[in-house]
Amino acid sequence: MAQLTDDCFAFGGPLLTIDAATQLITERLPVIAGVESVPVFEADGRVLAHALTAPLPLPPFDNSAVDGYAVAHGDLVPGGATTLPVQLRLIAGDRTAASHPPGTATRIFTGAPMPAGADTVFMQEDVEVLQDGRVVLPAGLKLGANRRLAGEDLADGGAALPSGRKLGPAELSLAASLGLAQLTVRTRLRVAVFSTGNEVVAPGAPLAPGTLYDANRALLIALIRRTGCHVTDLGILPDQRAAVTSALADAASSHDLIITSGGVSTGEEDHVRAALEGAGSLVFWRMAIKPGRPVALGLINGCAFVGLPGNPVAVFVTYVRVARVLIARLAGETPVAAPALPVRLGFRYRKKAGRREYVRVRLVAEADGIVAHKHPRDGAGVITSLTETDGLVELVESSTGVVEGDMAPFLPYATLLA
Repeated sequence: MAQLTDDCFAFGGPLLTIDAATQLITERLPVIAGVESVPVFEADGRVLAHALTAPLPLPPFDNSAVDGYAVAHGDLVPGGATTLPVQLRLIAGDRTAASHPPGTATRIFTGAPMPAGADTVFMQEDVEVLQDGRVVLPAGLKLGANRRLAGEDLADGGAALPSGRKLGPAELSLAASLGLAQLTVRTRLRVAVFSTGNEVVAPGAPLAPGTLYDANRALLIALIRRTGCHVTDLGILPDQRAAVTSALADAASSHDLIITSGGVSTGEEDHVRAALEGAGSLVFWRMAIKPGRPVALGLINGCAFVGLPGNPVAVFVTYVRVARVLIARLAGETPVAAPALPVRLGFRYRKKAGRREYVRVRLVAEADGIVAHKHPRDGAGVITSLTETDGLVELVESSTGVVEGDMAPFLPYATLLA
C-alpha cells in the first residue's frame, strides 16, 4: 500500500470547518488501498476499484414481463375486443428461435423470449380463454405493453458501476446479471484503535473509585467495521507520553490508519498530541464543530492518524463527519454525503455563530406531521442521547439558533452509519 507524505495535511488557518476538512481530505490525500480480485458473492461491502461496463445488453434479449399472451399489435381490432387462436407456447429458458404466426396469439410466460413478429403481451388475468382454446383480448392495450426490450436496462458497453462505489446487494445483483463472477476491489484498510486515560477500564474489569468503563473503543470498532476495514483493538493506554509514543510507533508499522479517543486536548494530562508530535507530524484541527472541537490529525511514518475527543457523543459526531470521510478517501471509496432531510423542529436552541452544531433529536409523528424533538440532556458524555434519538439536526455555521416550527436539515443515524 502507498504511504502518505508529510505535507498532505498541511493547514495553517484558524478553526477548520467541516466543509474545509472534507475538501482537504479529498483533494490532498491519495488512495492507499491496493486492489485484489474477489468472487462476486463475497464482495458485499467492498469498494470497486475499476469502473464496470456492461459486457452484454441487459436484458440480453426481448422477453415477456408477465405470464400471458403475446401478439402482433397490428393484428388487434381497433377499439374492440380481438379473438385469436393460440398456436405457439413459450416458457422461460426456451433456446430455440421462434416465429410468431401472423393472426395468432402465443402463450408466453414471464422471462420467455419474445417470438419474432410479436411485440405486445396481454396479462393472462385480462384474457378470456374460450372452450375451443381461442383467446379474447380486450381493447385498449398499448403497443409494446409488458414487453422487456434487450438492453433497456443497460446497453452493451454501457456504464454499469463507477469506480469507488461501495458494493451492496443491488450492485452485486447487477454485476451477477452481467455474468461477472469476479470483481476487482480495493484491499481492506488496516485500522488500529485504542483508547487513552488512567480513568478508563475495560468492560468486565473491576471498577475502582474514580474510574469508568471504556465506551469509546466498542463504539469506534463497531463503526469502523461497518466500512469493511480490518480493525486491530490495541486496548487502553495510560496517560503516559512514553507509552503512547511507543504504541503509536508500533501501530504505524503495520497499519494504514490509527484512530484514538481521548487525550487530544491541551490539558497537562492530554498526552496523545505530544506523543504524536514526538513520533510523527501533527496538524491540530481545532474544528468548528460541537460536540467535538479537539480533533488531531497527523502522520506517523506514512500512516495516517486521527485523534478523536474523549466523550462518546463527541467521538460519534467527529467520526461520522470527519474520520469516516478520511477512511473513504484512503480506501478509494467515493464519499457520498448523507442526504439531509428537512424536518420541523419542536424545540428552541441557541448557538454560537461560526461553528456547526449537531443536536440529537427524536422524531415524533404528531397531528400536523413529523416533528423533531431535542433530547433533554445535551452533554457529550450522555450515551443515552444516542440510543434514545433517531439522528442529528445540523445547524450550520451562520445560524445563531432556532425556534419551534423552524425547518432544519436532519441526518438519520441509518444514513450516517452506512
